[in-house]
Amino acid sequence: MEISAFLLAQRFVGIKEVPGAAANPQIVAMLQLEDSSITQDEVAWCSAFANYIAWLLRLPRSKSLAARSWLQIGVPIQLDEAQAENDVVILKRGPEPQPGPDVINAPGHVGFFAGIENDKVLLLAGNQGNAVNISAFPVINILGVRHLA
Repeated sequence: MEISAFLLAQRFVGIKEVPGAAANPQIVAMLQLEDSSITQDEVAWCSAFANYIAWLLRLPRSKSLAARSWLQIGVPIQLDEAQAENDVVILKRGPEPQPGPDVINAPGHVGFFAGIENDKVLLLAGNQGNAVNISAFPVINILGVRHLA
């Protein structure tokens, strides 16, 4: 039986940053997969988490700590096709106006699709409140949905 990215990512729920000078070694290891110079966990690490899960499963990965880099990975799909398996959702983040999906070097967030609730998309991701958890985001902030197969 093959395990999906979503199921594997669920095993990491609850991992969180360590406040202060210390750092969570699991998060640092995820970050160092893409940038060996990072020694702290108090940096943006949603893409590091997605890359780590993809790396463990030998799925395509962005090899970047930029969330929007995932817009170039996998196969684009519509939100209504997304499943809690190997699909990632990329969001715009930060103050408006935000550029569209054609701008990779801009604020964003990436996570594994976990479902839809009303006008919110649920993401299982890292760096949500400094931890791995499932959080809700406005559907209007979606830049893209990608299938990692």
